[in-house]
Amino acid sequence: MPAQDQAAPDISAFNSFAEFYPFYLNEHSNQTCRRLHFVGSSLSLMCLAMLFITGKPQYFLYGLLCGYGFAWIGHFGFEKNKPASFKRPLYSFMGDWVMYKDIWIGKIKF
Repeated sequence: MPAQDQAAPDISAFNSFAEFYPFYLNEHSNQTCRRLHFVGSSLSLMCLAMLFITGKPQYFLYGLLCGYGFAWIGHFGFEKNKPASFKRPLYSFMGDWVMYKDIWIGKIKF
């Protein structure tokens, strides 16, 4: 069932990341949304590498734009929901990278 058809839980009620992560995955049930997150995260890592290689601070901004830009396109354009990062930024950031790892190891379908 798509995330937008379910009653939205109070995401401030999660007491741990372990409780939050299943909700996070439900908010990323659309494959295109997950793919856009993956691309944005990959580009962010490339920008971080460029920051260290070149020492140019604008690569930090480029990384943020890539990561959040691709993710928000996925949420607003395909998933049709509001990113959890607006209410739980730390857990959402952690969820992005756990999902990224889970996609790499095949635990989540890309």
